[in-house]
Amino acid sequence: MANTQTMTAEATTIEPPKFLTGAQAIMQCLVENNVKTIFGYPGGAIMPTYDALYDYQDRIKHILVRHEQGAGHAAQGFARMTGRAGVAMVTSGPGATNLMTPIADALLDSTPMVCLVGQVKANLLGTDAFQECDIIGMSMPVTKWNYQITDPNEIPEIMAKAFYIAESGRPGPVLLDITRTAQADFMTQPFVYKPCDEIVSYRPRITPKQSQIEEAAKLINSAQKPYIFAGHGILIANAQDELDQFARKADIPVATTLLGMSALPHNHPNYIGWLGMHGNYGANVLTDEADLIIAIGMRFDDRVTGDLSKFISQAKVVHIDIDPAEINKNIVATAPVVGDAKEALKALLPLIKERKHTEWVAEFKKYDDIEFEKVSKRDLFHDGDQIKMGEAVAMLSKKTKGEAVTVTDVGQHQMIVNRYYEYMKPNSLVTSGGAGTMGFALPAAFGAKVGAPDREVIALIGDGGFQMTIQELGTIAQSGLPVKIIILNNNFLGMVRQWQQLFFDKRYSFVELQNPDFITIAKGFGVDAHKVSDRAELSGELDKMLAANTPYLLEIVCEKEENVFPMVPAGASVSSIRLE
Repeated sequence: MANTQTMTAEATTIEPPKFLTGAQAIMQCLVENNVKTIFGYPGGAIMPTYDALYDYQDRIKHILVRHEQGAGHAAQGFARMTGRAGVAMVTSGPGATNLMTPIADALLDSTPMVCLVGQVKANLLGTDAFQECDIIGMSMPVTKWNYQITDPNEIPEIMAKAFYIAESGRPGPVLLDITRTAQADFMTQPFVYKPCDEIVSYRPRITPKQSQIEEAAKLINSAQKPYIFAGHGILIANAQDELDQFARKADIPVATTLLGMSALPHNHPNYIGWLGMHGNYGANVLTDEADLIIAIGMRFDDRVTGDLSKFISQAKVVHIDIDPAEINKNIVATAPVVGDAKEALKALLPLIKERKHTEWVAEFKKYDDIEFEKVSKRDLFHDGDQIKMGEAVAMLSKKTKGEAVTVTDVGQHQMIVNRYYEYMKPNSLVTSGGAGTMGFALPAAFGAKVGAPDREVIALIGDGGFQMTIQELGTIAQSGLPVKIIILNNNFLGMVRQWQQLFFDKRYSFVELQNPDFITIAKGFGVDAHKVSDRAELSGELDKMLAANTPYLLEIVCEKEENVFPMVPAGASVSSIRLE
């Protein structure tokens, strides 16, 4: 429902000129929305805005990526670390279409982005002009909102609205398609610039209804085997402290989703692992024993639920989410709570009773012991000559004390990182969850480092995904930022190979890679790089990487046909989880 919303973004102290071109107005709007960094790639249709940016370099830093997809993923990494909308700016046609994958990824993972895309002049729209494409039509299914600007007078209001929509409620990507006419090149007269301090937009519910909170509290207080599913919404809402207090007070076991990882420290007494296809054994199996599921900021994705018809059919459900569209979408909620996760937990805390579920929490430990004997022991302690991914990640976790930001690509290595990196600080995992985008990690790690320069940022990438955005080594080298990159190289598209081994009779159809010399390539870009294949040298090579104060790539040659377990077969129930 529409409402009038007063803008609260930090305003610039520099008084803008009265008359501006559309392109200058775009820059001024970015300053007024406290944007200090843009990831982009120039081209013809966005050139007037790049010309205006030349005069704003003292206030806005532009980072030139090597591919528009890199701009989008870097903006995602930036957003995930700061909570503010990452900004990507590209030209029309192929520049805009190259941005579609990061935009789709951002929508599924609730990542705030504002994408500024150039477009041909307004009088050429619909004529198949050079580098024209209907990016509004193409992006509509994968954006939270999009809009085409043809009149420069619209810019202040539309820009303000873009940032408000991207960052409020359930965050997401917004795309603005800006014609050259609106950017106002030298042929066009400037217009009178009026900053926008008020916009008309939607108003997401932040504070839950008290009646919903009270109904949820009744279920929680009466449950004998309650179980918390903590999702990405905990981190988006900065609700990790409230989750900690809630779990401790009611003594409820907590499992996270993939994107909820690091919402609680690994050594938290109530943390019992993570859910999903490659999640922990007990965390998955014991969903069938719970009598109440408290789902917070998660959407019951199929990788968590498996066969929906057999998922938690015995349990009542409290579902807390800021997006009402997620309530009852996949799982029917007994007690829905619509609102911000932080506000909902704050409202619940005084209503829930202090309790102990000692025996219930201890049940998970029994399954942990089984998992260690059948899976972890094999991954971490073995007599073979080849390096296993699990031992490399566990060693990295120990050396960084679980405090680094890990940025993963998609595949076996992604699951291994979640299994063996023991997160101790919140907001420490940046990964592509809903879309599963290979090529995500390298540019996203760079964006994360820009957003959190004081944190150690380490990209962990498979050899397949690394080659999809390998050109962003150039962006990293030019910046000089000490992004650390680990390639876990098994010369396979590992996850696809695992599925072909287990479910397609080892018919390895086009999954073996003939890889290039990653070390030579990295050094060609100006990135220091080393390779390790000897287990005895792994520790020392990790130490060298962590000590570097410039960009650094470490290629770790791993066992070729290593599989990732536990594993819930696609479409099966979570109780069908396999350990081997």
